[in-house]
Amino acid sequence: MQIFLARNNVQAGPYTLDQLNIMLTSGEVQLDDLIWHEGLDQWQRVGNLTNNQAFYRPAASHIVTPEVNDSIINNVTIFPEDDSADASKDNKSVSLDRLYGKPERSKDTNKSTKADMTTNRQYKPTGNVSLNKSGATKAASDKVVGDVVLAPIMSRLLATAIDWLLLIIAFLPLFMAINKLGGFPTNLASMDQMLAFSLNLAEKIPQSTQLISNVMLFGLVIIQLLFIVLRGQSIGKVITGIRVVDQTTHRLPSFFRLVIMRTILLVLIYLPFFTTFISAILLAVNYYLASKSPKNIGWHDRLAKTLVVKADSSQLIKESKIK
Repeated sequence: MQIFLARNNVQAGPYTLDQLNIMLTSGEVQLDDLIWHEGLDQWQRVGNLTNNQAFYRPAASHIVTPEVNDSIINNVTIFPEDDSADASKDNKSVSLDRLYGKPERSKDTNKSTKADMTTNRQYKPTGNVSLNKSGATKAASDKVVGDVVLAPIMSRLLATAIDWLLLIIAFLPLFMAINKLGGFPTNLASMDQMLAFSLNLAEKIPQSTQLISNVMLFGLVIIQLLFIVLRGQSIGKVITGIRVVDQTTHRLPSFFRLVIMRTILLVLIYLPFFTTFISAILLAVNYYLASKSPKNIGWHDRLAKTLVVKADSSQLIKESKIK
């Protein structure tokens, strides 16, 4: 079986079934890439044929052996630097080695474009080179788990800092009003004293100030929840380009894990210590554990069975239900 692949209107192949599965496992071929082989009526998304798994087992009706249909496979985009004599002549030469991260082969002007394509059949891809959708190779320092790239610890720290800063901004009108009234006294020894002081303070703060802070806080919570439920990202994670995914499927986690375990429960843990160093200690422990883990898993992730990865649109595709 001769299998052809395409990404960003650029085509590569043919490959064998074994080569395709190796590249799916290593991440060189992505589920959003296009695939065609004899037996398929048209180009299809790889994930649609593999049920969004990193392994392709073609249906029996798709395994046929006639000659490859040139009218389907010959739509090849030319790289600007591929300006050899063959490219000018046939207008369909392309560096297929470059497309899927293979070492460049020496050019042989005696070979036709079609012969150049078929030489890929014997290629055995390695797992240390992969292309993303923009055509750039992943950085050598990236940690890759299956088909996802783990988010750097610094990106996660920055995302958390942005989320906390937004929360502080929401409370800012109240903080400013309290500061004008003299701030919190340091001699409150019991909870009853703190409660009595808070009630007295609430009466002194202008209602307009309280309303502004409440609207800002409510709006922030609603927006954060929408991003988290729909995209697995807080506002900070959207800005830094990272996302929370399920440890097993590498897709959006279930509502329970994402919202209840990883959002509401964590808020309940951190909120009482919002203005103390205890919250900073809890965060430090989480990111220390993540930095020592092969999969960057902190106690937040262990609690919810999640990973924090670089965001990719394929992670938003829901798993097909097996009938």
